[in-house]
Amino acid sequence: MNQTTIQVNKSLINSLKEIKEHPRQTYNEIIEHMIYVFKNIKKKNQYDEFLHKIQKTKMKELWNNKEDDVWENA
Repeated sequence: MNQTTIQVNKSLINSLKEIKEHPRQTYNEIIEHMIYVFKNIKKKNQYDEFLHKIQKTKMKELWNNKEDDVWENA
């Protein structure tokens, strides 16, 4: 396994220590898990944005119509 050293603030190290799932979990494992979670959230957000774009046209069709305008002015 190739390894490298990176410099991070001590506050980041403390944050990593706080989120350990078990005492022997390495920082590498924590960071790998964080990347996995981030990627999945990003995929979900892209899917949600895609659905929103698709639904936008239909919602305009449903909500922007003359029948609703008549009721607003009643």
